[in-house]
Amino acid sequence: MNYYLIAPAKTFHNSDSLLTYESEQKLSIGQIVTIPLGKQTAIGIVIQKCDKPEFETKAITNILYEEPLPLKLTKALSWLSSYYRAPMSSVIQAALPRGITKKRRDKVDSLPEVKKAPDNPLNEAQKRAIAEIEQNNSRTVLLHGITGSGKTNVYIDLAQKYLERGQSVTLLVPEIALTSQLVRNFCAHFNNIYLLHSEQSESLRHQTWERILKTKEPSVIIGPRSALFAPIHNLGLIIIDEAHEPSFMQEQNPKYSALRLAPQLAKTVLGSATPLISDYYIAKNHNAIATLDELAIKSTKKADISIVDLKARQHFTRSRLLNNQLLESIQESLDNHTQTMLFHNRRGTAPLTICDQCGWQALCPSCFLPLVLHADKYQMTCHTCGKNYPVPISCPECKNASIHHKGFGTKLLEQEITRLFPKARVARFDADTEDNKQLNKIYDDVHDGKYDIIIGTQMIAKGFDFPLLTTLGIVQADAGLSLPDYSSEERTFQLITQVIGRAKRGHQDSKIFIQSFQPEQPIIEFAAKSDYSALYDYLVQKRQQSKLPPYTFLLKLSMTYKTESAAVRNIRELYKKVIQSANILEVEQFSVTPPMPAFHERSSTGYTWQLLLKAKKRQDLISIFDKLPKSPYLHYTFDPISLL
Repeated sequence: MNYYLIAPAKTFHNSDSLLTYESEQKLSIGQIVTIPLGKQTAIGIVIQKCDKPEFETKAITNILYEEPLPLKLTKALSWLSSYYRAPMSSVIQAALPRGITKKRRDKVDSLPEVKKAPDNPLNEAQKRAIAEIEQNNSRTVLLHGITGSGKTNVYIDLAQKYLERGQSVTLLVPEIALTSQLVRNFCAHFNNIYLLHSEQSESLRHQTWERILKTKEPSVIIGPRSALFAPIHNLGLIIIDEAHEPSFMQEQNPKYSALRLAPQLAKTVLGSATPLISDYYIAKNHNAIATLDELAIKSTKKADISIVDLKARQHFTRSRLLNNQLLESIQESLDNHTQTMLFHNRRGTAPLTICDQCGWQALCPSCFLPLVLHADKYQMTCHTCGKNYPVPISCPECKNASIHHKGFGTKLLEQEITRLFPKARVARFDADTEDNKQLNKIYDDVHDGKYDIIIGTQMIAKGFDFPLLTTLGIVQADAGLSLPDYSSEERTFQLITQVIGRAKRGHQDSKIFIQSFQPEQPIIEFAAKSDYSALYDYLVQKRQQSKLPPYTFLLKLSMTYKTESAAVRNIRELYKKVIQSANILEVEQFSVTPPMPAFHERSSTGYTWQLLLKAKKRQDLISIFDKLPKSPYLHYTFDPISLL
């Protein structure tokens, strides 16, 4: 008889420890099995072989696949659970496809139909970057390439090299729907590609996962962060494109960063024009940065960038949203049959509805967040829970009819453009756009100039190439700077720089207008110049003074209760226990904020208050956390990328 420690995909009796089972067959580490768990049957993964225990054991019910998970993947799952203190059951659930025990009809995902492309002609900067990546012994290498420098060509060449060595490659993208162009480029060079993403049906995702598990051929796996769990054997390289994107951090259990998990599986390349400050700091200290600082297309085309003060209303005589120079440039682009892009990272018509008399504000009854007016549907929508409500015609508090809708979103911007340029062909891309009209679905039409003016949120800023673009307007560049979060300046710079990159690719002479209420704010000036080096120097100094990453590690603890008094009482008790634990452990260079309400303090589940722990050593945070009493009301996040 053989005995094994199994990690079940279900929590049993509030225990998340490994369980011992017996099997007459010899099993491999990583084998996926079914096991009896109480009166139920559960999925489990073999973690290690063990000696016969002193207690009686149950037998493994069934072996689902003869092929075990790759050993590196099995070890990475255990690492993730330990590093983030995530329940192993939730890690197993994230790693395995849904409905893994079901029988499926045979389905194959259709890849984009593209002609096979010849080998990439690489410029000298790209060749140097590839050599630096291959010669660097660090587990993680940062590819810092300006927008338009041809990072995709570097990815393809690296993938080709690893495939020729018999090793597989994983390409992670922020969202599969927003990176269709990158997927098409890979499909033009490789045949053995597997896509894994949330838009696939449960059946197709399961069958694709099975094919990956069983294949012996070196392959390319493409998908968002969850594609890291693809059971591909002999994985040699992981490429994370747009590595600065927050979508690479999972906010639900198991909470983890794909940027930290990837190096546990294979050598990792983080590609970005605007890398996270912490990642750049680490890479710089480990001498693990490859740089692409010139455009892939050698061009003499210029981009004329203007910062416009939104407070100077004398320049907004034709429109309250767009300055006169920007409107003139839009007309010039229309006359020359080129394109305009207008970026505003807020959808809907108006984000704020208030009563001028008593100050009442339209809030979602469930989320207690501002409702957004959608004038085309004439309804109020909560962008958090998605519920819709009628538009108020009078104040429910004072009964006055003085209801005003303030601010603006992409829908109002579209109405304004249609009024000013009635003959222009306008396309709006945001979360409200119908699925069949999203940018990834009609990209070829946009690329070929079938639309004159493109309006959108951040989804138009990611990776798409618009060769006909000559006018770019960032309608309110400083919108994110007012958020009370240590990463708001970094995120604002990233967004502006990525958007500017759509017009600075060397295809056309272009005019770029950055509208801001804070035109002299350093972040706006850095972004206008695409000066990442200045941003880095500015932010690392601020973070060192504030003891924030990369100079410390963070742990966010929050508690949610039905009443505010219960939330305050319990978070104060937790605060005392944190201090006591730190003193018992004699932790140095440690601090914790006093109890404070969360940014979204009130929700349908109750009131949330939080603590923020900072420590020079990450292990100190883990040691303190392990000493705290666990409660269903306690929520925690190690290494949060945002405190909102």
